[in-house]
Amino acid sequence: MDYFPFFFDLRQQPVLLVGGGQVALRKARLLAKAQARINLVSPQCITELQSLITATGGQWHSRGYQLSDLEGVCLVVSATDDSQLNTEISVACKARFLPVNVVDERSLCSVITPAIIDRSPLVVAISSGGAAPVLARRLRQTIESLIPEGIGRIAKFADGLREKVKASLPENQRRNFWERFFDSSAASLASQGQLVKAEAEALKILATKQSIEGEVYLVGAGPGAPDLLTLRALQLMQQADVVLYDRLVSPEIMDKVRRDADRIYVGKRRAEHTLPQGQINQLLVELARQGKRVLRLKGGDPFIFGRGGEEIELLASQGIPFEVVPGITAASGCAAYAGIPLTHRDHAQSVRFITGHLKDNQPNIRWAELVADDQTLVFYMSLQGLSSICSTLVKHGKSPETPAALIERGTTPAQRVHSGTLATLPALAAGREIHAPTLLIIGGVANLHHELAWFRPENS
Repeated sequence: MDYFPFFFDLRQQPVLLVGGGQVALRKARLLAKAQARINLVSPQCITELQSLITATGGQWHSRGYQLSDLEGVCLVVSATDDSQLNTEISVACKARFLPVNVVDERSLCSVITPAIIDRSPLVVAISSGGAAPVLARRLRQTIESLIPEGIGRIAKFADGLREKVKASLPENQRRNFWERFFDSSAASLASQGQLVKAEAEALKILATKQSIEGEVYLVGAGPGAPDLLTLRALQLMQQADVVLYDRLVSPEIMDKVRRDADRIYVGKRRAEHTLPQGQINQLLVELARQGKRVLRLKGGDPFIFGRGGEEIELLASQGIPFEVVPGITAASGCAAYAGIPLTHRDHAQSVRFITGHLKDNQPNIRWAELVADDQTLVFYMSLQGLSSICSTLVKHGKSPETPAALIERGTTPAQRVHSGTLATLPALAAGREIHAPTLLIIGGVANLHHELAWFRPENS
């Protein structure tokens, strides 16, 4: 993130605007909306800009810029077509740690203005960091069409209700009230400007003081790419009060979790558990009993080698409400991004998902069932056991020439696909620095990677 986004209270604050043409007028309109006190400096000034400055209580100084103009202002906007002057203003402001915006000169700016959707007091700002302003404006247009005109009235009404809610409900129950309020007829009435009726409905909701019942969301985060999250997963990630997440959940995915939610890392590695599974299960129960909405976020799908069943068994036995949201499992996601169809009329009529974790250094697998040629084998968590898996399949009768592909960090920009056969892949992998998570695909379909691969990150 190259720019830190924040909102600047400019009400009755002095702002220096340098320039007197159409560009300056556009900036002045924006500053006037924010109720800034504009000091305009320019030898000439178009009539419309002069009228705006007068109407909003600002001042026009009909002369050129002077260094002393920077004194006593909280923001400087340079909107001239004189590049030398723009540079002079920028250098002087930065030397004084004074925020400066130079129109269409990103390198001279210490602050930039975003594309704005104004539904005051609700304001949405969208920025590309100056890299693609047209793209930001197009995105604003898309979002603007989705936001009702009356939503600003709802926000203003809610602001007036905050103190009553604060006085009536403890902190852990307020969010639940607001969720009910925004889904209620009270919010709809407020959006229409029917404030008396809206307040009556809101106070009814407040008077019920429903006991807050916690719940648990068991959510699959998918194979790694944030844009492969399901819509329901994103919704619950924004509702949760606390999130328990494992090592397969990337920072990019965690960035989509509600920002003020508590975060508890419960990741597991091979033979290394931050929290034993039993303690994780119990923690879910305890947090839900505190009235919290608990998000249990797992890589892939929680019901495929994710121990999700164990966690909800305890929740069910304790009467804790829960919801399970499937995720795109690693087999589906990684295979698709590697260009390997798991089934194919010419190669495989079935597919098996198998855990590659070793028990007592040996995979606990019925090998004789896996040697048929008309199936695809997918081994999860297979990096440590790769050599043993390949050699044992050959030992039980599978051809050493059977195609195999090891997918490293699938669906992410770090994805690499290591292709070989049961005979060659272990040595190939041993000679490379390969990082978990990995997925091993064995069968004729693995050869299709060379023909069908479409996702090609730069480092692949």
